[in-house]
Order: sequence, then structure tokens, then C-alpha cells
Amino acid sequence: MPKSNIVELNATKTINAINGMDTHIATTIQGMLSPIYNKFPFLSSTLFGIPIANLLAAIIVLLFFLMLRGIFTKSVSSWLQRLAKKTDTYYDDKIISALKHPLSLGFVLIGWHIFFLLIFKETEFIKHLLNTFTVFLIFWAIVSIAEALKGILYHATEKLNPDLSKEMGNLVLKMIKVIIWGIGFAAMLQVWGIDVTALIASLGLGGLAFALAAKDTAANLFGSFAILADKSIRIGEWIKVDGVEGVVEDIGTRTTKIRTFEKSLIVMPNMILASKPIENYSRRGVRRIKMHIGLVYSTSKEQLSKIVNDIKIMLQNHPSISTDETIMVNFDAFGDSSLDIFIYAFSKTSNWKTYLDIKEDINLKIIEIVHQNNSDFAFPSQSIYIEKTGS
Repeated sequence: MPKSNIVELNATKTINAINGMDTHIATTIQGMLSPIYNKFPFLSSTLFGIPIANLLAAIIVLLFFLMLRGIFTKSVSSWLQRLAKKTDTYYDDKIISALKHPLSLGFVLIGWHIFFLLIFKETEFIKHLLNTFTVFLIFWAIVSIAEALKGILYHATEKLNPDLSKEMGNLVLKMIKVIIWGIGFAAMLQVWGIDVTALIASLGLGGLAFALAAKDTAANLFGSFAILADKSIRIGEWIKVDGVEGVVEDIGTRTTKIRTFEKSLIVMPNMILASKPIENYSRRGVRRIKMHIGLVYSTSKEQLSKIVNDIKIMLQNHPSISTDETIMVNFDAFGDSSLDIFIYAFSKTSNWKTYLDIKEDINLKIIEIVHQNNSDFAFPSQSIYIEKTGS
């Protein structure tokens, strides 16, 4: 088999990050145990192949670092946050808050590292496992810092496009996170001695298959670029696309999240969103009011003309009706049970709640106009005539 097709696990120098975190505490503790063994020989007896004194010391050290983790989380981080609030910038507050959980995990890793050293059980597997968690912790901290500094990213994207600064910033931030975690994953493989370059080269046809499988991911990524470039939607806007209607919650690198009015979360691939017609209700400055009202057939011609004219004047003078748009009020049809009047106008808002308040006010004023003209609203009815014949 050609040598280039083999991934040699030991051919690459492995990463050993955990050894640099304990500052030789285990060696110091082991030196302190020597006089204890001389004074109390029974502590040198073994339990599961581990000297009792070493086992007790390992447990005490582990509990000590777990306690330090709690103290750091509750006291030190709170003190640092109070200190950071006195500065002019708020980014230091966010960085301290973001690093709280990664640093607390660091105390746990150091505790377990010293624990295994003191009981002489830190095998190569355990060492690799602890190093993997340490590398994960480091890259978790880097990603947390990137998340904490996203305000700087928003400020930079605002200079490029003020309208889509948040959407563009979120897209760039997600790409940065993907790159960071990609490097972190490669570093974790390096811990186990896996040569990432040789691994990728050895994939061969498998890499081609992966590339073909990832074509939808690439299409979604370019779809997100198209959405941002067209400025067709923004976070918080009310849209309807491909039968899905709701408010945009997030525009990601692969999908866009839409919250429907039933509070369901719809996750739509960006390639669909970029290729389908989008109806953006939030971009309209006005909203249509369209209705038919039916008056009783006992309404005279003069009453009908007066009602139509009064409704038209009311709409033209209403403060919430746009006079720049079409206003139509016409006697439209002879209905089965009513004389039908067609009403067509536009409110000055696209906000749904405000629109409903305006429409309610219009309806109440129409009722008042109809009653002032001594007419009434018709309802579906039938007249039955009974013919009497001579007995």
C-alpha cells in the first residue's frame, strides 16, 4: 500500500496542553507525602493498587479545585464584572461574562489532571482525553470572545450598509465561528496524533462525495449572500414566501428562521428563500381597506346617494386614511337581499393592530352615517307569498 495513503497516528507531533496548566502542583504534593509515609507507614498500603495517602490527597485536591471553580464563578467573576462596569467601554464587561464558563471548566480539568497524576493512573488515553478537553476549552473561550465583541463587527458592517448591519454582522460572525471551530477540531485531532493534512489527502473519492453532498450547503450560503445583497428582508419584518407567513427572527448562513403568527418556528433554507417570490408586508407604507355594505331595499334613491357621499367625505377627512391613495365609494350592485355599496381606501399604517383600530373606527362611523340618513343594514332574507284561492 502506498505510504501516502496511510494516516500515521504517531507521525505527527501531538499537542500536550494540559501539562502546562497544573504548574507542577502534583510534583510538589508528591514531595509533601514522603514524610507522611515515613511517619504513618500504614498509609503506604494500597487500595486498588493505589497508595492510600496518594488516593486521599488526589480526592482532596479534586474537591479543592471544584471548590475553587465555585468561588471563581460566584465571587471572582462578579467582582471583575463590577470592576469592569467602572470603565468607559462595555466590551470588557461582555468579555468577562463570556469567559466565566470556559474558565470555570479550566479548574475542573486541572483538578482531574492532578487527580490522575497522584493516583498514577494518567495513561496515554486519559492524557489525550484531558488534552482534547483543554483544546476545546481554549477554542470555546476564543468563540466566546468573538461573540462578546460582535458589537464591533456590527459597527464595521454599519459603515458598509446601515440598513443591514445586524444581518451582515451575524453572517460574518457565524463564518468566523465556523473557521475557529474548524481550526479547533483540527487541533483536537492533532492531540491524538492524527495528521489532518494526510487525512484530508487520503479521503480521495470520499472527498469528492463529500463535496457533492455539500452542494446544497454551498447553495444556501450563496442564497444568504443574495438575500443580504438584494436587501429583500430584514430581521423583524413581516413576510410571506412559499406559503409561509410570519416575522423574520434570524438570517443565517444556511437557513432563515421565520416565526409564524401561530408562534411556530419555520426554518427555511436560504436557497429557497432566494429563488421564491417574497411578499414583504413591512415594506408597504399603507394598508388597504376593502369592504361591501348592504342597505335595506326600502332605502330611497336620495338616501342612498346621501349615504354614499357622506361616507366618501368621511374617508377623505379621516386623519388615518391616506388621501394620496385611491378612495372609492360607489353604489355597486343590487344584491339578493340588499343594495350593495363598495368601499375602497388605504390606511396610513401597515401595522396590523393600528390598522384594525382604524378599520373599527371607520366601521362605527359608517353605522352612524347610515342611521343618520334613516336607513339600515340588510341581512339575508326571503319573502314568502301565500296565494289564497277561493273555496
